Amino acid sequence: MTLSHGILMIFAIAGLAVLAFFVGVTTIESRQAHQVDTLEPYNSPTVRPRAAVVYFSRSGNTALAARHVAKRLDASLYSLEAPAYALGLIGLTHSALDAKARRDNADKLPEITPRTLDLTPFSSVWLGSPVWFYSPAPPIWAFVEHNRFDGQDVVLFNTFNSNFGDDQIAAFKAKVMERGAKSFEHRHVLRGRMTQQLTPEEMLQTIDQEWFPE
Repeated sequence: MTLSHGILMIFAIAGLAVLAFFVGVTTIESRQAHQVDTLEPYNSPTVRPRAAVVYFSRSGNTALAARHVAKRLDASLYSLEAPAYALGLIGLTHSALDAKARRDNADKLPEITPRTLDLTPFSSVWLGSPVWFYSPAPPIWAFVEHNRFDGQDVVLFNTFNSNFGDDQIAAFKAKVMERGAKSFEHRHVLRGRMTQQLTPEEMLQTIDQEWFPE
């Protein structure tokens, strides 16, 4: 085997390993989405609420956390849609590339729906997102960029697998405060690595214990 053939073989093996990783992650995400989709159903209250919960979720775990938080707060609940990050290999690839791009260029933000919301009726706004590349996912950054939080208490909450960057949370806080917020808090729940994660029930129990202590 020539040197060039050996190098090609190494690249081919590395490419297959990356593909296998992405396929494995996609399979787990799809299973998780199916598992949590029907848990904690929620309808926004008919009486005018004082809190809003706005969230983005890919595999459904942050969505589950958001529904649970909304129940605890009796809050209005809003889901952000970002079609580029739909479940599957293409969406996973876009999520990884865009998360990296946003860290390198803060103006690199995705299209989301809804882009803006009338948040003026609320005294507090909870913003939910998974953590990608140690930072809240790009859609929640895009929402903050296009909305204001004048005089409101803002809480960022994250579900994540490994860790988040304190610098990224500090930058998110600075952006929220620039948009008029009165205060900022960060709450989070570590779900664990893909093969050793908290169950949905354990995640909700952790949220109750750590975010809403009696």
